[in-house]
Amino acid sequence: MLVLPIIAFVWSFVISLLAIPSIIKVAEEKKLFDLPNLRTVHKTPVPRLGGLAIFAGFLSAFTVFAKVNTQDRLIQEVIAGLVILFFIGLKDDLIGTSAFKKFFVQVFATGIVVFFGEVKISSFHGLFGIQELSEGVSYLFTCVVILGITNAINLIDGLDGLAGSVTCMIVMAFGYHFYHFSKEFYTMSLCLLGAVLGFLRYNFKKAQIFMGDTGSLLCGFLIAIFAVEFIEVGNTVNAPNIALAIIFIPLFDTTRVVVCRLIAGKSPFAPDKNHIHHIFLLSGLKQVYTVILLLFINLIAILFASYFSYLSATVLFSYLLAYSFFLAALLEFLKRKKIKPYGEEK
Repeated sequence: MLVLPIIAFVWSFVISLLAIPSIIKVAEEKKLFDLPNLRTVHKTPVPRLGGLAIFAGFLSAFTVFAKVNTQDRLIQEVIAGLVILFFIGLKDDLIGTSAFKKFFVQVFATGIVVFFGEVKISSFHGLFGIQELSEGVSYLFTCVVILGITNAINLIDGLDGLAGSVTCMIVMAFGYHFYHFSKEFYTMSLCLLGAVLGFLRYNFKKAQIFMGDTGSLLCGFLIAIFAVEFIEVGNTVNAPNIALAIIFIPLFDTTRVVVCRLIAGKSPFAPDKNHIHHIFLLSGLKQVYTVILLLFINLIAILFASYFSYLSATVLFSYLLAYSFFLAALLEFLKRKKIKPYGEEK
């Protein structure tokens, strides 16, 4: 069980690592750049097609080394959904596309894995006193979860190395659990980990390339599938809380930003510089240290939820919620001290 997944990890890493220089060269020749604007942190044009390397590394490794039976649930549907998201992400990175079209394609890809792959969250495992969900609620809730997590990873992609580093931490955490009960998802997690690490070689500091929507949609979609699979068939009754802790930073940041925009009377989709990484940056922290700090905050949530997994689901969720409120209060304090009001660009 160990040899093939490790080979798959190395394969995906090498493919991604070797592909990036050629992608950078082509992007520079064709002037396919992510240009600086009021929302971004980078000051010079940067190629944005790193998701091509992540996709190539992941998919080639998984299809070659994963021993998947044609009857295995979900796997074929996951690949189909990824291919669909790859093309809409690539189109957006190349020529741009509307938010509505991207969301419609996300809904379509999500529908494939939920309704055809029959992957769904059927139980809350006692969280809020809820056990089994009705079939309709199960399908609807799962769709919301997958769409929410997919876009949360997309929104966290705001600093050199941030989305890639957070993805690696999340994938390693889920991979650790999958090792004990799902060979296919363990291999899938290692394939994604290798591909993203290969990309991070050129993205972590003074980025030479960004992952773009091609990469962030792929990573977000796979992480969402990992979370649903872990909650559904994981070997712990506190699976929902552990999954929330594993994806803590993307979910916390997205939820907080949307709430702040609504409080300010703005559209929840209105762009601003109120993300958690913006606040830490404008408070004087350098990009690298901001990424490290956010990883540390996420790691605390993971370790806390894992250590106290013996608690009841509702109690553990309350502790995670208290951690979120504490972090939100800290950010509000930093924001009032260092930067301008919500939505106002520097």
